[in-house]
Order: sequence, then C-alpha cells, then structure tokens
Amino acid sequence: MLSVSNAMDPFIPVNLPKLYGNELQYLTQCIETGWISSEGPFVAEFERRFADRIGRKHAIAVSSGTAALSVAIAALRLEPGSEVIVPTLMIISCVEAIMRNGLCPVLVDAEADTWNMAIADIEKNITPRTRAILVAHLYGLPADMDPLQALADKHGLIIIEDAAEMLGQTYKNRNCGTFGALSTFSFYPNKLITTGEGGMVVTDDDEFASRARRFRNLCFEPQRRFLHEEMGWNFRLTNLQAAVGLAQLEHLDEAIPRKRAIGRRYQEGLSGLKSFEYPVAQTSFADNIYWVYALVLTQEVPGDALDAMERLRLHGVGTRPFFWPMHEQPVFLRQGLFIGQSHPVAERLARRGFYLPSGLGMTDGQIDTVIQRVRELFS
Repeated sequence: MLSVSNAMDPFIPVNLPKLYGNELQYLTQCIETGWISSEGPFVAEFERRFADRIGRKHAIAVSSGTAALSVAIAALRLEPGSEVIVPTLMIISCVEAIMRNGLCPVLVDAEADTWNMAIADIEKNITPRTRAILVAHLYGLPADMDPLQALADKHGLIIIEDAAEMLGQTYKNRNCGTFGALSTFSFYPNKLITTGEGGMVVTDDDEFASRARRFRNLCFEPQRRFLHEEMGWNFRLTNLQAAVGLAQLEHLDEAIPRKRAIGRRYQEGLSGLKSFEYPVAQTSFADNIYWVYALVLTQEVPGDALDAMERLRLHGVGTRPFFWPMHEQPVFLRQGLFIGQSHPVAERLARRGFYLPSGLGMTDGQIDTVIQRVRELFS
C-alpha cells in the first residue's frame, strides 16, 4: 500500500544515514579520555574488527575513500608511466589516484545491464605497459570477477579493487574487498557504514600493508620521525571517526538486509512503469545489495536525467545523477587525455541515469511517498 502524500510533506533527501546508539557512547569515551587524535585506541580496534569482518589480514584506516585509493596505488610502487585499466563510468577519485601516482589510466566502457566495467573490453586495451586493472563495483552489483581474474592471471596484472559501495556484498559468496592485491572502502555517510568521512585499505600482503601505513602518515621513519626517505600524505583517521565506525560496524549485519529490503520495495512499487530501465535484481554471481536504488530513463522519455531530477525535486524528492564518464571530464580533456574516445554505454547511462533516496535511515513510509511521486510524474 502506498502512503498518502502531498506537496506539503517534508523534502526527502537522497540519503538519510542511520545511527544506532553506541556512536554517542564511544564518542563520549574519546572525549572523556582525551583521545581524539589518530593515535587513539579506537583506530586500531576498528582496523582489527574490520579486517576480521571482511576476511583480510590487514586493514589500514584513512581519512576518505579517495585517500584509500591513493595510498593503495602508491603501495604498489609501480614504475612511472605504467598503465592501469579502469572503467570510464566511476567517480573521478580512481583516475586521480592513478595520475597522482605518475601512472596512465586506460579507460573501458560499462556494461548495459549491470553498469559495471565491461570485462569484454579489457583485453584489447592491454599493452606491454599495462601493470594493473582497477575494478570499481557500482551501485549494488559487483563486477564479474572470475573472467577479470583470469585476464589478470593470463597477463600478469595486479588487481586493485574499489569496493567503496560494496561493504557486505559478495561475489559467489566471497566478500567484495577480498579480490584485490589491495582493496579500498569508503565510509562516506551514504555507505553501508559511515564515519562521516573516512576509508579503509585492506590487503593480505605484509609489505603492501606496511607501505600503506607509511604513506597515510607522511612517511615518518620509525627510527627518526622527522627524517623522510619518501613523501606521503596526512591521511590519518581520527579516534573520533574510528569510534563512530566501530559502532556502525557492529550493525553491518542489520544494514545489509535493510538495503536489500529498500531495493525490493522500490522494485515492487515501481513495477510496470515503462519509463525506466531498472537495476538487475540478481546475476549468476550475486544478489543486488541496492547500495542505491538507481533508474535509467528509457529513450521514449523526453529530456534527460537532470530534467527528471528537477521534476522530482520540485515534488519533494532528492536524487543524484550517475557518475559522469572520465573521457568526457573537462579537467582531463584540457590536459589532452582521452581525446576522441567514445564509450557509448557509459555516455548513455550518465545522461539518462539517476538514483532515488536510498539511505538506511529511510522509513517505509518515505519510500512509499517516493514511489507515489515517481509514478505520478512518469506514468
């Protein structure tokens, strides 16, 4: 049943995070003990429990998902000018991390159904300079890792895994975040758990973990703190943030089924509406975790995603567009990168795709209100 709504109902933002209760208790401990910096005990405990939950040997907490990508790629110490294959449809952080480490991004298109990187396009882009593949799982479904791993093994390539949106998701019952030589997560407020801002690098390799810890901490030397052999970043996570993250992690097993329930409610409530292409609910390797509930306008609908989002905004519903393809980013085109490239699937998805309010703090009544307004506007 759809709840009754009208134009006077409160605006429904694209994300409403959920806080469970222990966040305040743990933050109070930080303040009462004075441990508010990155050296507090919650950081190490958050890292330990996160590594255990994911099934990795090491977890290195950092200040954001973007920082996690930069640290992870730096830890590989690839020779300057090496090529890294990466999807064009993703957040700019991935390409920025590649370029800031002196490496060259090579772009591939998206798949029309899962919206993830097109595995079939990877091999034709491998050259003698290719050293790694950066795979970014998008919007609720993981990339198809078996053929990707086979390609990496065949050509001797390293996999870097951006699992920012996939905490709690699995590929053939194996946790996302366990496929990369280094894998990364984000704890932005719209993720499965949040620290406000924050991220994590995970790995099973002792040397990679040691390097990641050094790079996140300005490459301080253990023998003489202010004598530096390399340049790093101040990407440390504070004890306050780690306290929030630990409280959130305690409830991850509640968050996962709730995300799926939100997605199913949208699927059922919008069924039969022919204005959209809908998320794939299930593949042979994963059930959609519906990190967000995304829609793609069919060609019959006039206008583009921005037009649709504005119509929804005027009726009290927040939205957010899909990522814009890297090969169409002005900042890269001005540098002479990706000139003349065309990745038509990603281009269509970027222009026609957007997602609805999907935060863990949403009520069923709010979801039903969104459904009602979408149906009213796009029937």
